[in-house]
Amino acid sequence: MSATKLSGVPVSPGRARGPVVRVAEPLGEPAGTPEPADPQAEAARVGPAAQAVAARLESLATAATGEAADILTTTAMMAADPALVSEAERLVVAENLPATRAVYEAAGGFAKTLAAAGGYLAERVRDIEDVRDRVIAELLGVAPPGVPDLSSPSVLLARDLAPADTAGLDAGRVLALVTEEGGPTSHTAILARALGIPAVVGVRGLLAVEAEALDVDGDTGVVEVADPRAPVVVASKTGPAEWDGSGRTADGHPVKVLGNVGSPSDARAARDAGAEGVGLFRTEFCYLDAPAEPTVAEQRAAYAAVLRPFAGKPVIVRTLDAGADKPLAFLAPEAEPNPALGVRGVRVAFDRPGVLDRQLEAIAGAAADSGADVSVMAPMVATAAEAAWFAERVRAAGIGRAGVMIEVPAAALAAREIFDAVDFVSIGTNDLAQYTFAADRQLGAVAALNDPWQPTLLRLIAMVGEAARATGKPVGVCGEAAADPLLARVLTGLGVTSLSMNAAAIRAVGASLAAVTRPQCEAAARDALAAADAAAARAAASAATG
Repeated sequence: MSATKLSGVPVSPGRARGPVVRVAEPLGEPAGTPEPADPQAEAARVGPAAQAVAARLESLATAATGEAADILTTTAMMAADPALVSEAERLVVAENLPATRAVYEAAGGFAKTLAAAGGYLAERVRDIEDVRDRVIAELLGVAPPGVPDLSSPSVLLARDLAPADTAGLDAGRVLALVTEEGGPTSHTAILARALGIPAVVGVRGLLAVEAEALDVDGDTGVVEVADPRAPVVVASKTGPAEWDGSGRTADGHPVKVLGNVGSPSDARAARDAGAEGVGLFRTEFCYLDAPAEPTVAEQRAAYAAVLRPFAGKPVIVRTLDAGADKPLAFLAPEAEPNPALGVRGVRVAFDRPGVLDRQLEAIAGAAADSGADVSVMAPMVATAAEAAWFAERVRAAGIGRAGVMIEVPAAALAAREIFDAVDFVSIGTNDLAQYTFAADRQLGAVAALNDPWQPTLLRLIAMVGEAARATGKPVGVCGEAAADPLLARVLTGLGVTSLSMNAAAIRAVGASLAAVTRPQCEAAARDALAAADAAAARAAASAATG
């Protein structure tokens, strides 16, 4: 490939050209010497530095809205986390480390735990690293790494962007985003789509390119060195999508457009965006900071707060997606050589059924308290026998509808038998892609394999769609694939009956489906399945639906 032309994973559509501004690299690993002359005084520096970072992020959050505000608030909470601060303070005193090194090592321990867990929690690693770098910069008295102030419209080029950096972007001055790392499910991808900024991630060799200007195509993933004298091209902003709030194609075929939520603020944002319900309620938020298993009453109150904005509407609650090396002390997990392939998701419940039964009791109570129409599904199911075991416990808890997530290829291959055991399934395309291609979805070097347009992934989805039609039962998609307005048409053509996504994508997906007929969706699906690669599948679907 020419040094002036690179390619990556397109994650936000549109095309833009302009001068390059490089995002500063992190400060690097601080030294473990010299030892502090007064360890107690050195340890006392950590708390104020963390509080200063948290206050700065909270200030940014008050000026932001929607998902950007939520991300900034979450990052601020991480910065002020007493566990992180106390661990860094302990390292200063116990090991005579400088405060900067102690913060680096304390954050590294948290990040390692999250990375080993995989899935949703692994996506928080970048948050921890961002907080670490900001606190270290505060201790050193230097400017934190991240996006500089932009004096004119520019193309941002970076190794990766921290969620807080992306959330604080001025969409009026950022022409496009290009990163060497990151993947289709990253915050960079999600927020770039929300802001209408063209973005390409996972561009191998990007940082080695010397360029004053770049031409970025967020539809194809092509990034080219541009003549710095060429005029700036600003991506056209289409504005909020026009959608009447009813999920269906132009010829009336119903496809529910739902929200992914993990907190009360997420639920309100999804409701305000027009979601017809919730396709994925992540319940981990109730457990992450708990030193012991929350009581049934505590869980019930926490779940009800998320369910209330959707009183009278369908909500699918996913049971605890936890496992070895996740920071849930009450589970007392044993060390595993590869936790991503170990005891996680529903597998935890096989050893600790009481944890599941208490959660189901709390969910049933929260459904009664809120008035939401609640169904429950289990994560990481691999066989029909596992699905049947879970469904039996759900029904014993008095919850009428039981389902499972299709996240591993084995479950997709056994979809027909799984449907016989449950009332519905939901495809988690993020994990299904990474397990199908043996490609960590957090690793930029293999980001192209996690592109949800990969025909191999679409073929697995098609198998599940066929099983759904044969059994007359619904199948949803709740991974980031559902947030792509064009791919939503293909998924509909593959037999998917509901699509669940972050609030920022709801209107665009609803409007995209309303503009095409079911036969057009089916044609797009056939053409995408026959394509040779992800780029060809995307192009074929675009041609089929106009």
